[in-house]
Amino acid sequence: MNLRITPDETPRLLTVHAHPDDESSKGAATLARYAAEGVDVLVATCTGGERGDVLNPRLDRPEVRRNIAELRRAEMAAARKVLGVRQRFLGFVDSGLPADGEPLPDGCFARQPTEDAARPLVRLIREFRPHVVITYDETGGYPHPDHIKTHEVTVAAFDAAGDPDRYPREGAPWQPRKLYYQAAFSREWFQTLHDAMTTRGTASAMGAVLDEWPDTAPKLEITTRVTCADYFAVRDRALLAHATQSDPDGPFFAHPRDLEREVWPTEDYHLARSLVEVPLPEDDLFAGLRPPAPAVMTT
Repeated sequence: MNLRITPDETPRLLTVHAHPDDESSKGAATLARYAAEGVDVLVATCTGGERGDVLNPRLDRPEVRRNIAELRRAEMAAARKVLGVRQRFLGFVDSGLPADGEPLPDGCFARQPTEDAARPLVRLIREFRPHVVITYDETGGYPHPDHIKTHEVTVAAFDAAGDPDRYPREGAPWQPRKLYYQAAFSREWFQTLHDAMTTRGTASAMGAVLDEWPDTAPKLEITTRVTCADYFAVRDRALLAHATQSDPDGPFFAHPRDLEREVWPTEDYHLARSLVEVPLPEDDLFAGLRPPAPAVMTT
C-alpha cells in the first residue's frame, strides 16, 4: 500500500465530533485553513444534539427548545458553509449530560455497543477515504458520555476500516494513515491567555476557569501545532452560527483576538497513530504524507 498522497491526489481530512457545534469550538481554524488550501475536509457528527441545552440567553425560549433538533441541523449547515467544509450526520441520538447516578436515556448514542456504533463511520471512511482522522482522546476532552463514545467509535473505525474481514458489507477497505486527538483548551492555553491579558491590564475571564481546574485533569502531550491564526475570525463566525449553543457575550468571546494571535497562534493535537514515520514535533497534520518537493535543478 502506498502510504503517501500521490501528486495528482487531493489530501483528505476527516474530523469526528459528538454534536453540532463541536467542530466549530474545537479545531475549527485548522479545518478552515486546510479547506482554503485545497484539502477536502469532512466533518462527521455522531449525534443531532437533540438533548443539548440552549446556551444563548437570547434564544432560551419555549419555541426554540421545542424545535432544538431542527435548529441544530440548520445551524450545522450554516457553520459548515462558513468553514468551507462538508459534513455528514451519522444518525445517533444525543445522550444528554445526565447528573451523577442518573441513567443514560434508552437508545442514546452512549449506550450503543461500540462494534455497532462504529459501522456507519467505517462506511463513511471507506467512502471518503481520508488520509488523516481527528477525534477526542480517551477522556472525550471532558467527561460527556457522547464525547467518550465518539473516541471509542473513531478508534474502532480507524482500526477496522482497512481490514477486509471487518464490516465486509460496508465498502472497499481503506486505511487512514494518521489519527490525531484534539488538544484544545489545555490549562496552558488558558494560563497563557490569562497571563497575557493581566500583564496588559485587560480584564480576564479565565482566572475563574483556572481556579476551578481539577488536579485530576489529564494532560495530553502536544505533538503537532498547526498555525492557523489567520482563520480565528472564521472559527468565531462558525461558532456563532451555532446560535443556540453560543453566547456572544460568553467567556470564549471575551479575550482579544489580536492578543490570541500573538501568544497562541496555533491549534494543537496529539498524534495517536501513524502508519508513516514522522519527526516530532510537527506543524502539519499531513506531515509524512505529502509527496516530496521536486528537486531544484542548479547549474
